[in-house]
Formats: sequence, C-alpha cells, structure tokens
Amino acid sequence: MKGQLETIYHEGCEAVQKISDLKALEEIRVKILGRKGSLTALLHGLKDLPSEKRAAAGQMANEVKQQLSRLIEKRTVELKNFGWSSDMKQNIDSTLPGRPPEMGRLHILNCTLREIEDIFTAMGFAVVEGPEVETDYYNFESMNFPAEHPARDMHDTFFISDKILLRTHTSPVQMRLMEEQSPPIRAIMPGKTYRVDDDATHSAMFHQVEGLLVDREVSFAELKAVLALFIRRMFGEEAQLRFRPSFFPFTEPSAEVDMTCVKCAGRGCSLCKGTGWMEILGAGMVHPKVLRAGRIDPETYTGFAFGMGVERIAMLKYGIDNIRLFFENDLRFLEQF
Repeated sequence: MKGQLETIYHEGCEAVQKISDLKALEEIRVKILGRKGSLTALLHGLKDLPSEKRAAAGQMANEVKQQLSRLIEKRTVELKNFGWSSDMKQNIDSTLPGRPPEMGRLHILNCTLREIEDIFTAMGFAVVEGPEVETDYYNFESMNFPAEHPARDMHDTFFISDKILLRTHTSPVQMRLMEEQSPPIRAIMPGKTYRVDDDATHSAMFHQVEGLLVDREVSFAELKAVLALFIRRMFGEEAQLRFRPSFFPFTEPSAEVDMTCVKCAGRGCSLCKGTGWMEILGAGMVHPKVLRAGRIDPETYTGFAFGMGVERIAMLKYGIDNIRLFFENDLRFLEQF
C-alpha cells in the first residue's frame, strides 16, 4: 500500500501543477479525493491490512490526502487570481473596448489652495513654506505675543514642551522670511496649522494662507486693493468687501474682512444671519515691533499682512456646511469636486 500511496501522491502533484483551468482542476480533485476517487478507494482497503500495519498505513494515507488538498487549494487560488477558466475564456469578447481604470484626483482642499496660490502669484507674490513644529519665540513672542498675553488663549495651542509647539498659524514663516530677506518682500505662506478645537466649522488641524508685503511707503489702501482683487477672482466680480476694526497683536491697525454673502448676495439670509455679510479673513498693517523682530527698520519700511483659512474659503465657495467632510475620506463627497 505504501507504494500505491506514493504513486497517487506524485501523480497527483504533477497533474495539479500542470493544470491551468479551474474546471480541469476540479476534475482532478474528484478523481483523487472524491467519494469514488483513487485515494478514497485505497482508504477503504485499510480494513483488509494486518492490524500491526493498519495504523502506519492510515497515518501515511491521511498525510497524502492533506498534502494533496492543500496543493489543490493553493492552485485554485492561483488560477482565480492570475488565470482564466475555459468557461471564462469562451465568454470574453476581445473586440469590446476596455474598461478604463478609475483615476485619482486632487482633494478639494488642494484644489482650493492651488487656486489661492495662482491668484496671488499672478500678483507677484512668492510662495514660501516653513516648519510645522515651531518654537514659542517664532510662533508667539516674535509676533508680539509676550508671555501671559491674553491673546495666547485664543490659539489653544498643542505644546510639545514649554518652548516647542505645533504652530497655531503660519505667521512664523513671515518672521523667518523677514530675518532672511531684506525688503521688498512680497510672499504668501500656505500650510497646516494646529489648535485645540473641534466642531462643525473648526478642526484641530486646518490649513491657512497668510500673506506679507513689506516695502517703503506701503499703505492700507494697497492692502484693500490686493484683497479686493483676490476676492473678486475667487468668488466672482460681484463680490464686495468691507473692513471692520479689530485687534491682532501682530498688526496695527487691524481689521476683520467681510464679503457679501455667497448665498444671498448681500440681501440677508439664514447663512449670514440676515446681515448680508460673511467674515472671510483678517488683515492689517504689520506692527512696528514685529518689523523690528524681523530685523527691519519700521522708520524706513512699512508693510501689511493678512491671513485666511483654506477650509473656510472652500466651504463658502462650494456651499459646504461641515468642515469634517474634508477629512472623512468619503468618496461620495470628494468625487463631487
């Protein structure tokens, strides 16, 4: 019986390896392991062996059965993944056009960020980036946030240590740029920022674009002209701006910038709470202390700065009411853009 088992095993292995068709592979399985297969018939003959040989023969027969079963299962997976059965081949129409693969696309935030960058680079602004892990000096102190300044509480910072943190705005890039480059300076600073915040309109990680222009005799009127041009190119020629006095430690004077409501065009609706206006960004003239920290003489140079949230721009432009949709990776949402 040992010789018969070895023959069945070797012939079975050879046959399975040669098979390139799922239907033929099933036929081999039935021929060897089926109810009337050669190995099954041999197992039925164990009862006729002497009792002292029966256990060893039975153990060998079971090993052969298990090894052939594993080999057939493995070959089945290979043929399903990489091969074709004869039935499948017969049903293939090679004259039909192929099915195009689904292509990836840019995320809506990337598209919005690129559009913002294109608008400002067309106005002569360079694009500058900086580190996301910052020091307290660049994130706060150099931007006129002294220790214990109450405005620090507005930022709800992720601190790594007493002096190291995740940046709460991209303003540190402005400071690094002023330290490295003499005026004139004209640049925008896009990037990720981090604050301890999470609701329908805020996220712990979000994107900002800040802008800086420093030169001789820069005026607030130039700031208004740059932002008005940006808003019209981003939201359409009908969009209007208004400036409201505000406070930021790094600018003086400072202003909150509103635009006409994207839903009602200034007539008043639930989205703008009946005012006809929606806050879009913050801006102002660079504070003299910030210029000095950047090694620029405020007696010779002036400048303006502005900052906006990319998510807010995208939400207003595309009518999105929940910031979480940007980060949930739901293809039904992302494929709309």
